[in-house]
Amino acid sequence: MSARTHTPPHPASTGRADIRLPWWALALPTLAFITLLMLILDPADAHAATAEPAITQLFERIMQLITR
Repeated sequence: MSARTHTPPHPASTGRADIRLPWWALALPTLAFITLLMLILDPADAHAATAEPAITQLFERIMQLITR
């Protein structure tokens, strides 16, 4: 009859994950958050577009071509 072999127990886990993130994985979301926060805090910098939308110009051009 063969005897069971004893395997050494696994070392105790330290309780934290051993994951390393690249620098940009934290830098890009932080930069986006700061940019959006600055737009909220100073809405004078966020200007609305004053030009007519392209679809409106297209419809006006179509109407001009039809009515000629």
